[in-house]
Amino acid sequence: MHISFRTNSRPRGASRKKTLAAAVLLAAGALTLSACGDGSDGGEPAAAVSDDTGRQAATVLDQPFKKPDLVLTDTDGKKYDLRAETAGRPTLVYFGYTHCPDVCPLTMNNLAVAKKQLPRAEQDKLRVVFVSTDPERDTPAALKTWLKGIDPQIVGLTGDFDTVQAGARGLGISIEPPTKDKNGKIVSTHGTQVIAFSPKTDAGYVLYDDDATVDDYTKDLPKLVKGENP
Repeated sequence: MHISFRTNSRPRGASRKKTLAAAVLLAAGALTLSACGDGSDGGEPAAAVSDDTGRQAATVLDQPFKKPDLVLTDTDGKKYDLRAETAGRPTLVYFGYTHCPDVCPLTMNNLAVAKKQLPRAEQDKLRVVFVSTDPERDTPAALKTWLKGIDPQIVGLTGDFDTVQAGARGLGISIEPPTKDKNGKIVSTHGTQVIAFSPKTDAGYVLYDDDATVDDYTKDLPKLVKGENP
């Protein structure tokens, strides 16, 4: 079951570009929280496609976020310094977990499909980073297997939960330790935003909620890889 709580909701047909300060987002906490259960459906989700061409999915921040100072473990079991490894590269960061039955795989699939529409050189420059909110189960090997089925170029990171939580909090994204629901299923509550970081400044200047579609990302990525506003 996917439950969303939005403090910045908008009509789906809205075409105006949203501009918000990072401080406002931090004060609001998580703009979108997803309570994900331990889904049993092993099928891959279809990419979400929008037929509303006038809708603006991106929120452009007038005060960008600073890239989190995160040093975690990648899918090869090696230390990965987010700031150092992605410096000067267009970077999209998302916090989620591999056992999520809906929004996490959908978001990653949307990004993977949109990324493949870029010229090869731009695909190689782009860094899509998936940070696990369930590090106890999301080992490097588990992350590697899961991401291989979506896009093996996606950077999967795992590590100490408190470190991950602090990094997410710095982006206005709230995550909570996984818990068991009344049926014994593990549930993770986490913000579902994708944050885009500019290759020019390394600052997070664009935010997407979980209603962003593959069409939205396909339209915006050519600008994001150049550090331009969508």
